[in-house]
Amino acid sequence: MKKKPGKKESYTNKIIGRLNKDLFPFLQDRPIADIKAPKLLEALRKVESRGAVETAHRYRQFSGQIFRYAVSTGRALHVISADLKGALSTAVHTHFSSLTDPKKTGELLMAIDAEGALISEGKSVTDDRPKA
Repeated sequence: MKKKPGKKESYTNKIIGRLNKDLFPFLQDRPIADIKAPKLLEALRKVESRGAVETAHRYRQFSGQIFRYAVSTGRALHVISADLKGALSTAVHTHFSSLTDPKKTGELLMAIDAEGALISEGKSVTDDRPKA
């Protein structure tokens, strides 16, 4: 794989390792021009089916980079990953609650400060807990 200027070798190796693990075995040893959108979608769905929805989206993005390079070098005629935009399910994001009450925020900050004081004395809140 051609290393892009500004990308660290460790990053490139990590991406290649991920693709070798999840995508390339499913696509086998086909020339890039022979890979069609349904086959790529099938490979991405396999990743998605194990609950790795964001990873599947990332793999679609990586495959887009690979296909764009293939088109620019004459190895493929079309960037098929672009045709798959919207084909994968969207990741469900959960939002974490936050303190909005100033009084409770103050109590939290005081508790954190007290814990910090104990730690600086070499003690911990867990020191007082009974052993089970």
